Amino acid sequence: MVMKFLQLLFLTLFTLLLFNFSNAQNTGGKISGSVLDEAKKPLDGATVILLVAKDSSVVSTQLAKPDGSFAFQNLADNTYLVKATYIGYKNYRSENVVVSNQKPVILPAFVLSPAGKTLNAVSVTAKKSFIEQKIDRTVVNVGALISNTGTNALEVLQKTPGVQVDADGNITFKGKSGVLVMIDDKPTYLSASNLATYLRSLPASALDQIELMDNPPAKYDAAGNAGVINIKTKKNTIKGFHAVLGANYEQGFYSRNNESANLNYRIDKVNLFANLSYDEQRTWRKLEIDRDYLDANGNQTSSLKDISYFRPTSYNTNIKAGMDFFASPKTTWGIVYTSAISNDHDNSPVYSLLYGQNGGLDSTIITNNSSKNKFHSNGINLNYTHKFDSVGRELTFDLDYIRDVSGGNQQFVNNTYLPNGALTDSTMLRDDLPSTINIYSAKADYVHPLKGKAEFEAGIKSSYVNTDNAANYFNVLNGVSTIDYNSTNRFLYKENINAAYVNFNKNFGRFAIQTGLRAENTNGDGHQLGNAERADSSFINHYTDLFPTAYVSYNLDTAGHNVLVASYGRRIGRPNYGSLNPFTFFVDEFTQFSGNPFLRPQFTNNYKLAYSFRSLFTVALAYNYTTDVQGETIHRSGDVFISTQGNIGQQKTLDVSVNSNFQPTKWWTVNLYAEVYNNTYQGAFYTGYLNQSQVTFSGNGNNQFTISPTWSAELSGFFDSGGTYGQFVTLPKGMLNAAIQKKVLNNKGSIKLTMQNILQSFSPSGTITNIVDAKATFHNTLDTRVATLAFTYSFGKTTNTPQKRETGGADSEQSRAH
Repeated sequence: MVMKFLQLLFLTLFTLLLFNFSNAQNTGGKISGSVLDEAKKPLDGATVILLVAKDSSVVSTQLAKPDGSFAFQNLADNTYLVKATYIGYKNYRSENVVVSNQKPVILPAFVLSPAGKTLNAVSVTAKKSFIEQKIDRTVVNVGALISNTGTNALEVLQKTPGVQVDADGNITFKGKSGVLVMIDDKPTYLSASNLATYLRSLPASALDQIELMDNPPAKYDAAGNAGVINIKTKKNTIKGFHAVLGANYEQGFYSRNNESANLNYRIDKVNLFANLSYDEQRTWRKLEIDRDYLDANGNQTSSLKDISYFRPTSYNTNIKAGMDFFASPKTTWGIVYTSAISNDHDNSPVYSLLYGQNGGLDSTIITNNSSKNKFHSNGINLNYTHKFDSVGRELTFDLDYIRDVSGGNQQFVNNTYLPNGALTDSTMLRDDLPSTINIYSAKADYVHPLKGKAEFEAGIKSSYVNTDNAANYFNVLNGVSTIDYNSTNRFLYKENINAAYVNFNKNFGRFAIQTGLRAENTNGDGHQLGNAERADSSFINHYTDLFPTAYVSYNLDTAGHNVLVASYGRRIGRPNYGSLNPFTFFVDEFTQFSGNPFLRPQFTNNYKLAYSFRSLFTVALAYNYTTDVQGETIHRSGDVFISTQGNIGQQKTLDVSVNSNFQPTKWWTVNLYAEVYNNTYQGAFYTGYLNQSQVTFSGNGNNQFTISPTWSAELSGFFDSGGTYGQFVTLPKGMLNAAIQKKVLNNKGSIKLTMQNILQSFSPSGTITNIVDAKATFHNTLDTRVATLAFTYSFGKTTNTPQKRETGGADSEQSRAH
């Protein structure tokens, strides 16, 4: 009832606002125009000042809209001047502008040149704000924090407002899982673990911005319960040759290293670019799980303490290379090749201590796990852009093909000992886990500007995915392997998604609206093949859904410094391909992971009201309601705990967040983010009806200190008070980081020393609730107190050329791989 009431209230207000907009009338003269950079891209937030030509007295001041446009209305007949300024750019001053008979005047676009630009070098005269607010997203400028130098993309996300990364690399946004992570509007097609590996190998020096969209517009796939995080890498913006080289050495429990190169070469109509990186990661982790087994009356009958040690070593290579061909000033063809290669090995002993009802030790099981894994992803993207005119009418299309091949070999040796050390049993299990995923995607988008500062967008997309996963298990006795038919199987899955969308936005003076509708049709077919002892099984899913989005913004003053934004959107969270796979994966004798072919998609309605002041301060109130919410669930089968993805029920989240950027002194800049949210989970569960709710406080902050023109420092950190996430209730955790940086080699290079998790306060821990006749807690000790020495160096020509558009059409499919 609450959701329906909010929907009705929102749509009623939206309709009334539209009615008022359409009937609004302006009187008096009008001067309008736009502010662009040399690449003809809008300078969102540029300051535009209207002055009387005679005495230069200020008539009005406003900020340029996201499309770079501005308009001064209700003007008396007079002669005016218009001035435009933007940080890092030279000021622009117009010729005299005459308003006569109160007729509108449309000025040519103001094109601002970067300040301090030369042919052979760039002097950075100003820097972007860490946070920028737009009508449908929050933009984080990665280069604004010096501590990001020498780090990787996963560590950058940990510092991003509202984003949290757990010990396994799982990413949540504003307390919600299911966020869709994209790179340059392209999907990653990776599981959570493989995505974490890839982001760790992607250097921060290759990143430009991170776009946070808790309610993405209709152009984006509707997948992603928590919205979209779009990581934008640096594009080819230079003529001639330009390169950025980076290397860093890290020392934690073990040493690590990373090397990267970002290269770009533009000649005539051809632009070549490549981002290359290689890293070696050696990490350490200790996981402790305590379990108490109970009888029907809640009395403890036995207990188990699991202590696992993980010491993975991985070698990762990432390649992104491509070419743009500028066939004409209006037409561009492009091709992009991506490759990710990862090889890792691990020896992870697990010590399982079994205690009786009286607390005495009954037996100890030592499991020696050894594993070798490999992953290789290859992708090719063909893209096309045609601009019909200079006002923004544009057609683009993308064709994508991605092939992921992975494999794993593991061996489990379980030895059982009595308290006196006598060996009573020994077993060995071996597995072979090959997997192949093929993804095909095609999409087209069309943008058509309309009169009166309006714009219409439309697009279509179709994708096809097929996966082939095998799990081959063997019992080994006296060196002889026999097939374990109870666990061995093969799972085939095919999925086709067809989508279409329309989007419309328009400015009405102080008001702006954006609304869209996306339709998605999903067709899935899963088949688990049988073996000599188990029959096969299959399932088919077909469903079509609509996903509306709407945004309304209102400038509370003529300068646009104070802005209100209201938004609504509907999202879907489809199961990951691996979550549908009914395989059983072994961790030790008492812990297993299993897929769920009956997992249903989850649907979320998002409501948000936000106020911002000049992108310096933003406060937002959000309410999210999710049905069939997916999450990790734990249930018992004898003494074994089995982890699987399940539909928990419904989730309600009420969230209040505040973001602020300010400068107490000329040498000190502060960025703060804080939120308080309440998560409530309700629904049928293994132990009956689940009803859990908890209020969580989360915040992060960053302090930057300019010591001299070549020296700077940074102090940053975050804190989370703990919260409830389905069955899991987490304890407080936090992290404090510090960095100092020196610019060298005529400011073309930098050396930075960073210390992460100084206080060793990041140890994700908590309780697992609602397990039948059992209680459990977990505690992680991680190798996160790390010192990093990083060096970066850039060289080459630096004359700006038009920036290439973001490419890729397989947005949501890639994030669901494995």
